[in-house]
Amino acid sequence: MMAGVSTDRSEDEDVAAFGRIFEALYDDIVRFVQRRAPAESVDDIVADTFLVAWRRITDLPHELDEARPWLFTVARHTLANSHRGRRRFANLALRIAAQPDHRGDDTAGIALRLDVAEAFRRLRQADQEALALVAWDGLRPAEAARVLGVSPSTFGARLSRARARLRAHLTTNPHQGGRHG
Repeated sequence: MMAGVSTDRSEDEDVAAFGRIFEALYDDIVRFVQRRAPAESVDDIVADTFLVAWRRITDLPHELDEARPWLFTVARHTLANSHRGRRRFANLALRIAAQPDHRGDDTAGIALRLDVAEAFRRLRQADQEALALVAWDGLRPAEAARVLGVSPSTFGARLSRARARLRAHLTTNPHQGGRHG
């Protein structure tokens, strides 16, 4: 038995407690995450935090004064996982963009790949995911739509917007002019 957790609680009591805790602490968790994560990640991190709480409902303390630090701990771990994932994804993007094309000394091509990697890093995670599914993972848009659980037309619109944002970042890249001089 975990500290502070009663094994003789009923499932109905656990569900009722989760509802009370969610209502009482949701805004606190949002503020906690907002201070520590990029704005585009906040909703996902908060949702993941409460998903963990739901999955571990029998471990969730019923009292608000015990549940609050428990949820903050879960949110902190969820934030750490999110940060690690974003770092790995950004590092992967930079490694892929920096790969030589094996066509001799192509300084301009290398500079362009580095510009693309930097522009890609500046995109929202959702845009990065849409582009990566098609460009790196080799999925057709209809397949990528299935992976994300959206309709092909919705994915097509997301992909189009992601490409436009990538182009916008490329045209505003401060290093681009200096590298391609």
